[in-house]
Amino acid sequence: MNWIQSLSKSIQYIEDHLTDRISIDEISKQAYTSGSHFQLLFHLVFGMTVGEYIRNRRLTLAALDLMKPGSKIIDVAMHYQYDTQESFSKAFTRFHGFPPSKVQPDKIRMFHPLTIKVTVQGGFEMSRSFIDGFYWSDIKNQEDELLSESERYKRIVKWAVEARNHNPNVFDALTEWILDDSEWTDDKLAENEQILMQGVLARFRSQNAQLRAYLKDIESSGVVNKAVFNALDRFDDELSGKTNYHDLKDVISKMFADFSAMRDRNLREKIAGGKTGPSGADSVEVFGYVNALKECDARVQWTLFMPDFAEKQQKDIKVEKFEYVKMPAMRFIGKETCEGDDPYTVDDHKKLFSVLDTMTDHKSGFDYDVIFQHHYGRGVDVERPHRFRGRFMRADTPVPEGFAFFDFTPQRAKNGLVAGPPYISQFAYAVFSGDAEAIHKSEGYDIDAMYDITRNIILGQDVNIPYPDKYWTAEVFLDGYDNYSTAYMFSVEL
Repeated sequence: MNWIQSLSKSIQYIEDHLTDRISIDEISKQAYTSGSHFQLLFHLVFGMTVGEYIRNRRLTLAALDLMKPGSKIIDVAMHYQYDTQESFSKAFTRFHGFPPSKVQPDKIRMFHPLTIKVTVQGGFEMSRSFIDGFYWSDIKNQEDELLSESERYKRIVKWAVEARNHNPNVFDALTEWILDDSEWTDDKLAENEQILMQGVLARFRSQNAQLRAYLKDIESSGVVNKAVFNALDRFDDELSGKTNYHDLKDVISKMFADFSAMRDRNLREKIAGGKTGPSGADSVEVFGYVNALKECDARVQWTLFMPDFAEKQQKDIKVEKFEYVKMPAMRFIGKETCEGDDPYTVDDHKKLFSVLDTMTDHKSGFDYDVIFQHHYGRGVDVERPHRFRGRFMRADTPVPEGFAFFDFTPQRAKNGLVAGPPYISQFAYAVFSGDAEAIHKSEGYDIDAMYDITRNIILGQDVNIPYPDKYWTAEVFLDGYDNYSTAYMFSVEL
């Protein structure tokens, strides 16, 4: 009997005895090997321990049983070999993300029985490459440590920083693999389904459930940024196929309904999307399902480490005010700022704003002098920034001769998938105080202090920045164009 048959027989034995007390020794006998050798082989092939597999299958079946009329939590707990209802409830909550008393058909995380339909070389090497490539959390290792709740949270924050630096490259490798036609021949389809569906996606679902339970356990201490739970909800939706990206719904539904649909190169291109580089910010021609997963993974990490990071960035300055603003339709009117060999002079500023000063009947309600910046809806890696000095006026404001204008709408227009104007008149608004040079410092920042801090507060609160298609920012001169700017506007979608 070869090892594939041995593992298959062992899995079937587990499935037949999920409601019984079974030991590793009993299971390994089905593979005609020792318990230690069997556990090593199982983990190498499937990327999980035998115990994890049994627990995942029991909790999946337990959820289905709880939806049956007249079922009782205590009876289901005992049926699946939990000693107490409390231990069952904790395990159930970690796995599904909600307690057994609130089980719902559309929220259950389904972990299906494992099957082996691969060769030794194909299944083993490729599954290890992607499943083990991501920087998974070490929650289990922390549970046995004597740490305060604050220390436990700091450990998770540290993990999030490392994962953010590591995972984008692995997602890019996943995109590359999905686009490689040689990896998607008919004989590899079953293997690839295990790698992607029962490997990568299932592992992220499991990690999210563990993170949620772990953070809920220390939430009462006040150290947890509650925005992380919204980020986890959105990630779980994507992992279960309930995408928030309307233009991806059709292809994702097809893949989840019948994985053989991945034979179609066109469908795989929409699943794979494009590579975005180690920072996860490079422009892509096709935004695919892997890009959506990458973004959701980042959002979880940002909510964990960005609040503290943004606070540390405010060393010599202070955020006096931070709020989200929804404006009605409006129109920016101004002139592009010339740089380099043809700089914008003080006289140029005076002439520009003297014209806008005469247009008092067209004020928008946000009447400060600003430098409006955007990239015409393209990524910053492919389109230079375009800066315009001017003001936000009412939507129907006539445009003076020689001036440029850009329109803003309260929500995305019907052609909202089109990049560039009209932009969205929703933004984060931050007012700063402190040393002027510190406020405008660029060394040590991606752009400068005001930009970075405003952006990082937004990311920490899991508010959507509509990058790149509707992305814009603006420096605000609260005391007029001839003084330093001390406030910042950053596009968001609320």
